[in-house]
Amino acid sequence: MSTDTVDGFETTDSWPVQYLQDHAIHVAVVLVFLAYPFVYDILVDLFALTAEMILPEPRTMLMIFVLGLFAMSFDFVSGYTGYLSFGHAAFFGVGAYIVVLGYNGQLPGIPAEFPFLALMIIGAIVAAVFALLVGLLAFRLSGVYFAMITLGIAEIMYVVSQHWDYLTPGTSDPATGTAAGSPPEVAPFEPTIGIPFVDPLNAKVHPSFGDTSIFGIEFGEPVIVAYLAIGLIVLLSYLLMQRVIHSPFGRVMIAIRENEERAKAIGYNVFYYKIGAFMISAFFGAIAGALLIVIEGTAAPDTTLFFLVTGFALVASIIGGLGTLAGPLFGYLFLESVNEFLTREANGGGLQPWLQEVLPGSVLDATIGSITVDEAMEAFMTGHGEFYAGIIFVIFVLYVPVGMLGSLRQRLAADTVSKSVSQRIGRLRSNGNNGGEPVDTDPAEAEAEPDESD
Repeated sequence: MSTDTVDGFETTDSWPVQYLQDHAIHVAVVLVFLAYPFVYDILVDLFALTAEMILPEPRTMLMIFVLGLFAMSFDFVSGYTGYLSFGHAAFFGVGAYIVVLGYNGQLPGIPAEFPFLALMIIGAIVAAVFALLVGLLAFRLSGVYFAMITLGIAEIMYVVSQHWDYLTPGTSDPATGTAAGSPPEVAPFEPTIGIPFVDPLNAKVHPSFGDTSIFGIEFGEPVIVAYLAIGLIVLLSYLLMQRVIHSPFGRVMIAIRENEERAKAIGYNVFYYKIGAFMISAFFGAIAGALLIVIEGTAAPDTTLFFLVTGFALVASIIGGLGTLAGPLFGYLFLESVNEFLTREANGGGLQPWLQEVLPGSVLDATIGSITVDEAMEAFMTGHGEFYAGIIFVIFVLYVPVGMLGSLRQRLAADTVSKSVSQRIGRLRSNGNNGGEPVDTDPAEAEAEPDESD
């Protein structure tokens, strides 16, 4: 049993109860994501095209998880130290290519068909070591010069990957990418998540031809197994990054962001802390790149090493909230939802098919100038999701500079959303236990140490 004070209310709870109260919003979000693919199927059965118009498909959620994790790794270093890593795609690409090359037997000392999870960890370690080398050079500078050096290194890797025959032995063109399991002597790529080298504890997670059950639980669709497995890795990665941010190491990261000179003055070797943060962010960025291969099966320069991959992470971070860790995931969810809402073909899902179903033929055939309403929808909706996403980004930069999660924090007048929810639950429970009367406490004791992530 422990006694805690929450906004002037005393609570006496065992640590699991208090922990769940402190992390109620996290638990709620995890449960929502966990239930999503099952709720999606139910809503589509009940509301058909209307549900498909609003909700991203579970297969789309796989990519949101992967690129959301990459955006969170970008935010880890850029949002919490203030150093914008414009070349962060380099680590994403390292994670992806290590999985493909390792599975194909092209890496020294690693046999072909090596387990996916083991390759994922190897790729993350290689990316962290590469970040160390890049950081030793780049962190000698700051501001725009740091950003340009990281961008330049990523661009060098991008160009090399387009012309290096080692990446695609035989007749394949390196610029088109290389697929896991492409050599004739290598088995088709069927990534598993579980315990490497222990077959009964592994489940195939490829969304197209993987298992329909995981650890004895039947789900009926391979995409749901992939959703749960990839979601678990993303969740664990988020929790580990959050733990670092809440540690003394993370406090120094934040001190560097707020005032690097003052952090130096009080005795911290900020160079080492920046290098450490850079390596950790590269580690998790490479894990995201490895998970991309689960979905795509192919590592290509344009989808892993191109500078716009980092650009999308930056956009997601700004929309979700730079320096919030969880914000970039929700920012990418928002962007992808807008994109899918406006770009699906007229064969199910998206705004245009829904309007074509609900609007009468007379309205669809009505002319606006020289084109019909139906033709106008085709011209201005289908295929233009990224255009409207760009407009939304500009609006966020101008009017919501702290992003969605940052704005929510300001609205709740709290350091974090999780703290605000915890405090409200504490007040409700204390009111119930004390007849609605708060317990008098010293305000200094009631003040909690601020957190920096939700």
